[in-house]
Amino acid sequence: MQTVFDVLKFISVNHQEVESHQVLVTDAVGKPNGLLTDLLHDLINNALLFVTLRDVSSATELIEHLRTHTPLPADVLAEYAKILTEDCYGLNFAPQKGQIELIVHR
Repeated sequence: MQTVFDVLKFISVNHQEVESHQVLVTDAVGKPNGLLTDLLHDLINNALLFVTLRDVSSATELIEHLRTHTPLPADVLAEYAKILTEDCYGLNFAPQKGQIELIVHR
């Protein structure tokens, strides 16, 4: 099973890493999960300023890099670890919205 980290690492839009406004976390029927989406947007907007996903091989390595090289508090890093290790059951591309939906079972 792939995780949110795996998906973020390997998907791109126009050969660039995804931007926060391009991704949404949903359940299997497409209902958005606002809490996880907000957390993912925060991760992309804040944490990924400090590291490029292609430079790390796992969510654990990413969190360790952030712990070492940023002032992010431990509780924030723990929340980032939760979203990064969430199982991703599929993707739904919604070109009319300009979004990629990451499907999780929560």
